[in-house]
Amino acid sequence: MTMMEGILLTIVTAATPLLFAAIGELVAERAGVLNLGVEGMMAIGAVCGFAATAVTGMPIVGVLVAMIGGMLAAGLFGIVALFFVANQNATGVALTLFGLGLSGLIGDRFVGMPGIPVPRVDIPGLSDLPIVGRLVFGQDPLVYLAVVLAIGTWWFLFRTRGGLVLRAVGDNHGSAHALGFSVIRTRFLAVLFGGLCAGLGGAYLSLVYTPQWTPMMTGGRGWIALALVVFASWLPGRLVIGALLFGGVSILQLHAQAIGIGIPSQFLSMLPYIVTVIALVIISRNRTLLSVNTPACLGRAFVPDS
Repeated sequence: MTMMEGILLTIVTAATPLLFAAIGELVAERAGVLNLGVEGMMAIGAVCGFAATAVTGMPIVGVLVAMIGGMLAAGLFGIVALFFVANQNATGVALTLFGLGLSGLIGDRFVGMPGIPVPRVDIPGLSDLPIVGRLVFGQDPLVYLAVVLAIGTWWFLFRTRGGLVLRAVGDNHGSAHALGFSVIRTRFLAVLFGGLCAGLGGAYLSLVYTPQWTPMMTGGRGWIALALVVFASWLPGRLVIGALLFGGVSILQLHAQAIGIGIPSQFLSMLPYIVTVIALVIISRNRTLLSVNTPACLGRAFVPDS
């Protein structure tokens, strides 16, 4: 494998958990729900996926359990924020703290245990092609699942009646309710999907990215995923590009250290978050773009009058 192939592969690997988490959050925000608990849901997905894989010896079981764990955490958020009309920002932050603490408790017995990684796809002939072989035909199945999810999310949001209803709920929940659509049900389902995707992102971290469990292994990726949704202006296509960009920035520190660039490692570790802040500042200056794509009812509670 050449150095260029290695860099491209690590960029895709670093981008995949961000893409999973951001896809789920994009759908939730399109429905008008701001869930700041992505980091906590990813942590729960990571520990559930690793624990289930360690117990059963089957990574596919770990992935499924991670999805369920993320959905249960999202369901808790949905009940509190949607049915009990609690503040979404406070509830999301509480979910992050709860998820990080719970994952540390569950994963205590698995610290230091070697993981069982998800096997990569190997297509004879195609996987051996230079550059594109490993990059396109030699990834692990979760990378392909992330791409399918991104395409499917775009198709659902902009080509189906269900997607139209979901966007209507996020843009004007009062009108959607008046037309007979269930705002709470639509939002709750969107939140559950967000939890499922965050759980997948967490499973990718503990089963593929670094096949092991360590506390706090999400490393702020949930917060980057939240910023990535804004960076992509709530459009799935831009989300893929943004995930690759942010994934490339996150692995830049590893390659910079490997080739001996004299930059403090602490600064390189800060780089993904610095780029996140800069990107949000730049995007926030484009009022037209934000006003066109931002769900008008994002973060606003809904209480049906009948």
